[in-house]
Amino acid sequence: MIKSGYEKECCQVYSSVRREVLDECLAILGIEKLSIEEVHRIDWQSLDEKMKKWIYAVKVLVRILLSAEKSLCDQVFGDSELIKEVCFMETAKGCVMQLLNFGEAVAIGRRSSEKLFRILDMYDALADVLSDIELLFSDEDGELVCGESKGVLDGLGEAAIGTFVEFENAVEREISKKPTQGGEIHPLTRYVMNYVKLLVDYSDTLNGLLEKLESCMEHDSSATDHGDNLELENVAPLARRLMLLIKSLESNLEGKSRMYEDCGMPYIFLMNNVHYIVQKVKDSELQKLLGDQWVRKRRGQIRQHATSYLRASWSKVLSCLKDEGLSGSSSNASKVALKERFKNFNACFEEIYRIQTGWKVPDPQLREELRISISEKVLPAYRSFLGRFGSHLESGRNAGKYIKYNLEDLEGYLLDLFEGTPLVLHHMRRKGT
Repeated sequence: MIKSGYEKECCQVYSSVRREVLDECLAILGIEKLSIEEVHRIDWQSLDEKMKKWIYAVKVLVRILLSAEKSLCDQVFGDSELIKEVCFMETAKGCVMQLLNFGEAVAIGRRSSEKLFRILDMYDALADVLSDIELLFSDEDGELVCGESKGVLDGLGEAAIGTFVEFENAVEREISKKPTQGGEIHPLTRYVMNYVKLLVDYSDTLNGLLEKLESCMEHDSSATDHGDNLELENVAPLARRLMLLIKSLESNLEGKSRMYEDCGMPYIFLMNNVHYIVQKVKDSELQKLLGDQWVRKRRGQIRQHATSYLRASWSKVLSCLKDEGLSGSSSNASKVALKERFKNFNACFEEIYRIQTGWKVPDPQLREELRISISEKVLPAYRSFLGRFGSHLESGRNAGKYIKYNLEDLEGYLLDLFEGTPLVLHHMRRKGT
């Protein structure tokens, strides 16, 4: 046909037949022809499946199908450089544009945090085959396909960063006003830290995209001015953004801690949540990204919260075990004042026991460390007070009404704290005491 002067007709027939083959291959790969509007109407679960199929199809189409198609054109039209380029372009352009149109629809669609990882997968997949596309469509007519590919890639990158920024803003704005029961780990903390752990898998991609963003915003002082926060200096863009993101989370948690009425519970809540954040960082690649200094600072915060908790919850109990107001010496101590002091201690301890057995510290090690800290404050003070003044009441009537607990009792009861099950003391010594 070509020798007879029917180059155009031959090219049209060939391209038509081969296009049908490629269309059938895309259909087998699960790729549908959808308009941008249709893509935007798809629910997330269905869209997620289509995005996964797209990621696989892009690689198969470019590296296998189009590569084979290019070779076939070379074999069939090897004598005519122009015809083989035209035939390949007419054959391949449609299926490539079909995939690019879907990518564009995703890039300009509604942004929501659950889409970010799949968008990044799409970005990586297209970036991975971009050089192959440029090689396949290297002639002048192929510039359109190459340009569209780069445009969609840029769009997916912008969508990824835009979605990440939306997530940052959502964390900062989250205003749930119902405190977690017992000072437990807040769902927001779990969600953010699990999300952040997944982001680390895309460190290279996100660092590249964030570098572009920061270079565009380098003249905006608000984008680069972090004050005197040395923690944010000399770190990769993603690490810097994650530090700021977790800082927003911590500020949000500080606000939520103020919703608790009991003066000690805010510190238990903050301890639980900061400890959870630290554990998530330590158990992943996040520690390399954020650094040891960042982790040490959070551990210091946990210790500060523990100290504040002890002060808030146990100061009143410990004040009952002081000598003030009990005369100059133990031998002359007023029995009435002593009885009142022991009654106050018992009431304060029982109230704390009733309330704080219902509080929850999920991490076993943190729970044990907190109990030890309480024991180190309360037990020596009680031992000393009991040793100095207990004998003044033990010989009298109804001594058990005032000296309800020995050291072993208190030590055992402290082990019941922070298990998340409220308990009540029944004013009796444990068996064997």
